[in-house]
Amino acid sequence: MATTPNMPPTGSENETSVLGLIRQLAHEVPALVTKELALAKAELRETVETTKAGVAAVSGGAVVMLAGLIIVLLAAVYALAMVMQPWLAALIVGVVAMVVGFMMVQSGKKQFEASNLKPERTVNSLQKDKEAIQRKVS
Repeated sequence: MATTPNMPPTGSENETSVLGLIRQLAHEVPALVTKELALAKAELRETVETTKAGVAAVSGGAVVMLAGLIIVLLAAVYALAMVMQPWLAALIVGVVAMVVGFMMVQSGKKQFEASNLKPERTVNSLQKDKEAIQRKVS
């Protein structure tokens, strides 16, 4: 039965279009999930590469700074040894260096918190996809 532009579609045509939408949704959801997984993998790979580069740079800089710090601490011990016993000067400088180092380590640990490594774009994209599917279904 053909419909004219002014006539509303019949019940069977509505059912056919609903079935068609469900079939289309069944075909699109797996493709969407595959694309989202690919995005998540790419984002995690990018995060890992950035973290590796950061760790390498920090490690190299730390080795060079350690050598300089040893020389500066030795100079501080020599300077304090002029006004007190050398063993006491070394003890004071060592304790101060340990306290400063501990504070630096605590500060650096905050950079490796899980919230800094969360794949934000993937989470946002999945949320948008979920909302779009819910709108299409309802």
